[in-house]
Amino acid sequence: MKILAIDSSGLVASVAIVTEEKILAEYTVNNKKTHSQTLLPMLDEIVKISDQELKEIDAIAVAGGPGSFTGLRIGSSTAKGLGLALNKPIISIPTVDALAYNLYGTDRLICPIMDARRNQVYTGIYEYNKDRFSVIVPQKAVGIEEIASEINQMGRTVIFLGDGVEVHQDKLKELMTVPFSFAPVHLSKQRAAAVGVLGVIYYQKGKMESADIHEPVYLRLSQAERELIEKETADK
Repeated sequence: MKILAIDSSGLVASVAIVTEEKILAEYTVNNKKTHSQTLLPMLDEIVKISDQELKEIDAIAVAGGPGSFTGLRIGSSTAKGLGLALNKPIISIPTVDALAYNLYGTDRLICPIMDARRNQVYTGIYEYNKDRFSVIVPQKAVGIEEIASEINQMGRTVIFLGDGVEVHQDKLKELMTVPFSFAPVHLSKQRAAAVGVLGVIYYQKGKMESADIHEPVYLRLSQAERELIEKETADK
């Protein structure tokens, strides 16, 4: 089985080709170029350098949200276009789940935090139970104070990761009453390989969808939608 994986849900753009046994290729870029500039050239490069053909893949796994509205649209439209062209199914992987999956085998809670602006984060709570990855609290959009309080009430040591750490690190140091740490830099951001490995698991369970119906999951309204609602409310 070969899975093409795409994650453009945040600041990082990442693509990979994985099988059940190995990561055949992975290309990750974290700079200020837009994903529309980088994603397709990155895909082209990993296909060439790994001597693969896209027609040989079995499915396309994509970080399906939440995350950056623009990034999600670019990733999903890329996956959708490839799926339609190649007649391959789409595997939509929850973004926060994939981020948590960067870590393995820890006895601590895992809490990814992606910056959602307006003092909110996209987050969830995860753990490994006898080496099995488990979702304790599914991904959601909440204030940083709320997720900190939720973890404090659990009374367990936690590892934070994600681009929200850079934004909310000082606040977390004030809020946390349980022991906590931050994941090292090589494990702290989105990786398409994690999306792809989860994609293998989803594929084996039959959790796929056709490319023509795939849509990203935003969890909340875009800034433009919020501003429109605020304007309409003010005009009443």
